[in-house]
Amino acid sequence: MAVTSEHDAPTRDGESAAALATRERILDAGELAVRRFGLRRVSMAHVAELARVSRGSVYRYFPDRSTLVAAVLRRTARRFVESSAVSVRRRRTLSAQVAEAAVFILEHMHDESLTLPGLGEDDALLATLLAAHVDGLVAEWVQFWQPLLADAARRGEIRAGLDHREVAEWIVRIMLSFAVMPSVVIDLDDPVAVRRFVQDHIVRGLSPEVR
Repeated sequence: MAVTSEHDAPTRDGESAAALATRERILDAGELAVRRFGLRRVSMAHVAELARVSRGSVYRYFPDRSTLVAAVLRRTARRFVESSAVSVRRRRTLSAQVAEAAVFILEHMHDESLTLPGLGEDDALLATLLAAHVDGLVAEWVQFWQPLLADAARRGEIRAGLDHREVAEWIVRIMLSFAVMPSVVIDLDDPVAVRRFVQDHIVRGLSPEVR
């Protein structure tokens, strides 16, 4: 009977630990390639060279360049969202949480440790993700907000009967707008002004007092 090592044992996704490690190695190389060559010029050959694997190995995990780039962007976006969780969740009310998310986006959307500077001046991470319609991105962020909305409902901060998935998508769309739209009424570089704007307007429509 053949003995399967822990390294080759199947994971919950059906891939071995070795395969998952290779996939992550390719994604790491993909991120480095975007940083080095830019989103428009990165190639599968660049990624294979940086990952120190064959081009065939890259194609085994990612059938084409667009799939690989989408996976790199999705992972980067997930890191961005996860990094915001601590500052968002430490706030006690939904309006304060949404306000904190807006401030986090504005303060960190050019943070090289969380984003991809290789996207270029006109390709901020969130704007690029919007333009690319990266599958699953909005769904992930909608999932992030749902437990916070459930807590807000238990505290009586939002109306009963609201569809939390719809509300979460509304919040996500508003948050994304802070990254891609200028403002004519508030100073987006002023965290106090941004928090006040969000708490005064964006979440108020969810209140039990509004019908």
